[in-house]
Amino acid sequence: MDNLLSEGLNLMVFGMGFVFVFLTLLVFSTGVMSKLVNKYAPASEPKPQRSKSNPKVQSAGAGAKNDELIAVMTAAVHKYRS
Repeated sequence: MDNLLSEGLNLMVFGMGFVFVFLTLLVFSTGVMSKLVNKYAPASEPKPQRSKSNPKVQSAGAGAKNDELIAVMTAAVHKYRS
């Protein structure tokens, strides 16, 4: 019985050690890859935002869509509660 328990503990220690070493290497390799990508392929600069040409037309269309959405949501809640 003692032999079986010591083998189990030995297997547990080796298994946990292997996982710890693997995860440590994974963290370091991910950090190195991140630095390499940032060095050789830096992020592109953000595109400038375009100004809205006619905000009244866009807001009127959005208001109609919002009204339709509210009506659909109200009907769904009413059907769910009944």
